[in-house]
Amino acid sequence: MARADKEIAVADLAERFRSSAGAVLTEYRGLTVSQLRELRQSLAGKAQFSVVKNTLTKIAATQAGVTEELTDLLEGPSAIAFVQGDVVEAARGLRDFSRTYPQLVIKGGVLEGKPLKAADIVKLADLEPREVLLAKLAGAMKASLAGAAATFNALPAQMARLLAALEEKRGGEGGAPVPATAGRGPEAPDDAAAAAAQDA
Repeated sequence: MARADKEIAVADLAERFRSSAGAVLTEYRGLTVSQLRELRQSLAGKAQFSVVKNTLTKIAATQAGVTEELTDLLEGPSAIAFVQGDVVEAARGLRDFSRTYPQLVIKGGVLEGKPLKAADIVKLADLEPREVLLAKLAGAMKASLAGAAATFNALPAQMARLLAALEEKRGGEGGAPVPATAGRGPEAPDDAAAAAAQDA
């Protein structure tokens, strides 16, 4: 490969690393051309599967700031799935294909600049689809909002019952207003009679 072609290839790979949501490094030793075509078709819309040259990919990964853990795995026949859509769907597609064709070996990857081991990618593949997770989240939020609405709707009725109970309690304790002559005995003369007696 001519020097200019190598520079173009490195620039292209570096741009793919930068623009992709993630990248999964695989070894494809033993897969036929038709099986690789089948894999690319199964990943359509999720990831772009490209056979790469290790030396050029190491340079491109370094230029793109991809972690050294990924470049350390670049040995043997290598291919990278550059994730374009949902990372979980791409991981699931690779995992399912490797179950059918064990020659495809998932070696590791990178997701948003962080290194992933092969086991991490399999765990990603085991997650529920994004649509299902969003539906569950929406259901949980709806239930929370319904609970909050029920609580807010119950507050006025509870306040009314509390006020009625307070009124009833006041009425039971206070009764009728206390007369002004309270505390005098039956024999106590009123003020007018007392004044007349003093004048006499």
